[in-house]
Amino acid sequence: MKLSDAGLADRKRWQDSGYELPVFDRSLARQATIKDPIWIHFGAGNIFRAFPAALQQKLLDAGDSDKGIIVCEGYDYEIIHRLYKPYDDLCLLVVLKPDGRIEKKVIASIMESLAADTQAPSDWQRLREIFRNPSLQMASFTITEKGYSVSDANGNYYPAVLDDFRNGPGMPRSFMGKVSALCWERYKAGRLPLAWVSMDNCSHNGEKLCNAVRTFAVEWVNNGLADPGFLEYVDDPESVSFPWSMIDKITPRPDASIKAMLEQDGFADTEIICTDKKTYAAPFVNAEEPQYLVIEDLFPNGRPPLEKAGVIFTDRETVNRVEKMKVCTCLNPLHTALAVFGCLLGYTSISAEMEDPVLKRLVERIGYDEGLPVVVDPGIIRPVDFLKEVIEVRLPNKYVPDTPQRIATDTSQKIPIRFGETIKAYMQRPGMNASDLNYIPLVFAAWLRYLLGIDDEGRPFDPSPDPLLDHLRKHLDGITLGSPGPFGDRLRPVLSDARLFAVSLYDAGLAEKVLSCFTEMVSGAGAVRKLLGRLLGV
Repeated sequence: MKLSDAGLADRKRWQDSGYELPVFDRSLARQATIKDPIWIHFGAGNIFRAFPAALQQKLLDAGDSDKGIIVCEGYDYEIIHRLYKPYDDLCLLVVLKPDGRIEKKVIASIMESLAADTQAPSDWQRLREIFRNPSLQMASFTITEKGYSVSDANGNYYPAVLDDFRNGPGMPRSFMGKVSALCWERYKAGRLPLAWVSMDNCSHNGEKLCNAVRTFAVEWVNNGLADPGFLEYVDDPESVSFPWSMIDKITPRPDASIKAMLEQDGFADTEIICTDKKTYAAPFVNAEEPQYLVIEDLFPNGRPPLEKAGVIFTDRETVNRVEKMKVCTCLNPLHTALAVFGCLLGYTSISAEMEDPVLKRLVERIGYDEGLPVVVDPGIIRPVDFLKEVIEVRLPNKYVPDTPQRIATDTSQKIPIRFGETIKAYMQRPGMNASDLNYIPLVFAAWLRYLLGIDDEGRPFDPSPDPLLDHLRKHLDGITLGSPGPFGDRLRPVLSDARLFAVSLYDAGLAEKVLSCFTEMVSGAGAVRKLLGRLLGV
């Protein structure tokens, strides 16, 4: 069974092997989409194919839409050329249920794939054409939080961004410069309305996207490279909106065990690739079943009826509360705790960690004991129910091949929001003290221990990519297993850095706890496991 339009012609063979196929007329939908597109998505990775693309397919199959999505990749063009074009923009979604059952569904809602590459004239011209079309309703994004950045940790603009400020929207180099240039195209076409929807897993994602686009608009107007009306257009929510959203669906890298299973079915296109930019992908994507997408209902040119596919549309404050519930309490902090301890204890599977009584107890204590007392209740999802599903269903799902190494990526960027909001709540609420927290500072100590790149048995490992990795490891130079400490003077610049923890851990009364745990963790081989057992009573 070949993943292509021609390969899907023998529907019976696919269906007899347990594959769900699209029922809409893809040829007609492609023609309608290319002529008058309604939705373009930036970020051609696994989460897009497993979630937004699957949502639109549900609408197409039900007859609730007659158009699909155009996808555009702005970072790793190799994905387009190796995983979209050769397969007629089709994808296989493998849904992994906790009881071991799987669903196999061919996703056919993606009608066109492009690279956001100004050095590829045909693709760039096509993007300009799409953004000049009045029919376009939404440009969405899953590009990771780093994708919206226009400056480094010190606030200095990246060289490509500075070039774009000077040269204007004609031939931008930076990704956000390209996005802003496409917004400029839409302005020139008659101030056409559009919703720019970040679906990335980060706090206030719509605000991050808005700030990036607005930065370019301000610079171009100030430099005389765009007329003042462009900035007015970007600032007018009835013309240009930046809705906030909360997305949640665990979508790990494609897994070799899934590849083998598909090959037994006779599915031929199972090659797992690693691009030059270290993106792991395949013609199939494996994902968990639970999923949540909550979006601020702010669409000046209309939108697809995605509520019929399970999307919750609401107001900004509710989106913010849902996002805070998930990111600050009920999922993301637990993920980070498992990531750093998993790497230290030699685990390569999140589900295997959840079979470890001490690690399961750790995430229960972080979630139920330290998080829920200050959780933000969104009103539309009960936090305790969400947390229970995470701990009892989602994280233990051994059929979801997620790894602590993947989740440990960019930890320095995640800690401030995943843990910082809880710490601040303890500092601010009457009758509560951040110094009463025990398990969150334990995670911080484990993260510092993880940065040494030596596991609990004394074996070296490579920490996952992180933009501050080299900077942070300089503070740990010379510390090895058996180093006696004290480490207070050396680690003070780290523990007092509010960019890392959202507050100074000294002000929160947590620095000494972190230092004490860290000192114990570096005392020798097996010290991490020993400390966990002592603190958690397992």
